[in-house]
Formats: sequence, structure tokens, C-alpha cells
Amino acid sequence: MNVEDAAHVAGAVLLLVGVFFTLVAAIGLVRFRDVYARMHAASKPQFLGLMFVLAGIGLESWQWRWVVLAATVLILQFITAPVASHLVGRAAYRTGGGADLVVDELTADLETSSLGDGS
Repeated sequence: MNVEDAAHVAGAVLLLVGVFFTLVAAIGLVRFRDVYARMHAASKPQFLGLMFVLAGIGLESWQWRWVVLAATVLILQFITAPVASHLVGRAAYRTGGGADLVVDELTADLETSSLGDGS
């Protein structure tokens, strides 16, 4: 087995692992009951699955342009996924669409802030 064959096998394994994590994220989006748990399922395993899929594509294609494209997609997803999750969580909290929180530290912080309305 030469290096190229080993790269194809490793790429296929990474693709399968990435598909598994993406499937777990999709199942989590359907099965979890509140916004915060769904937000976690949409961001964490989805990003990990995307990372494995892009690494598998890079090993399978064996071309630099696909590696650069995969790295660019991964960097952009790394930047935007936490921001999007934060905004979804904030919107759910402000509209009351989230689950009943056991400890709500944000309300106390909003009450003591100088703005008073939390924005």
C-alpha cells in the first residue's frame, strides 16, 4: 500500500466519522426539547462533523485547491457558529422561548446594569 492509497483510506474513514457526527447533530435537533439543548446540538457536533468531512475531502482529493477551500470553509464556520448560537440563545431568552432556567443569572445582571433594559 502506497501513500496515496493510505490517504484514500484515511479520507474515507474521516468522511464516515464526519457523517456520523452530522447525523448525531441532526438527531439532536429533532429530539431535544428546548432551545438551548437544540442550540448545542446544532453547533458542537455539527462543527466537529464538518471538520472531519473537510479533512476527508482534503485527503481524498489530494489537490491543494481543495485543501485551501476546505480550510477557508472551516475557518469561516469556526468564526460564525459561536456567534450564531449566541444570538439564537439570546433571542430565546429575551422572548421567553427557552426552557425554565433553574438559575437565572442574567436577570440579576440586567436589573443592576445602568441601561435597565438589557440592551
